Amino acid sequence: MEKNKVILYIAMSLDGYIARPDGAVDWLDDVEGEGDNGYGEFYSQVGTVIMGRKTYEEVLKLTDEFPYAGKNCYVLSRQSQESTSHVTFTDEDPESLVPRLKKDSDGYVWLVGGGQLVQQFLEKKLIDELELYIIPKLIGEGIPLFPDGTPPSDWELISTGRRGQIAALKFKLKKGAG
Repeated sequence: MEKNKVILYIAMSLDGYIARPDGAVDWLDDVEGEGDNGYGEFYSQVGTVIMGRKTYEEVLKLTDEFPYAGKNCYVLSRQSQESTSHVTFTDEDPESLVPRLKKDSDGYVWLVGGGQLVQQFLEKKLIDELELYIIPKLIGEGIPLFPDGTPPSDWELISTGRRGQIAALKFKLKKGAG
């Protein structure tokens, strides 16, 4: 299995949202799943984490300890910020950053989110696989996984699964598609 690929591994509501309008993900708290729903297995194969600044700020609100410590973590931000012991802030263009990270990563490059960053990565054809965990809830409004203006692309379904009430779908970008 090719480990150095960019994977968007993310949960979304049945109506396509990854968070409430304010970034909250409290709607994920009481979902009937199985253990950690495969997160531990996936995370053990991740070498590098990439996320946007807004997602980074939401992650910091969720826990006292940075959950991606020990992994190379990059936060893409147009705002100049000093890197920390756990995070490298960068305004580098993803088209130059991602190939370097794929080459140097000791495992998958995990695109954590959010919607604007997903859209940007899709526009530049920088995502190799999607692992979507569909939560059986309609939250009505929020931050969509695929915002308006997301470019069309073709994906091939490579596996389906179920973790309690969660539907797990895995896709890879079709060769020559995008």
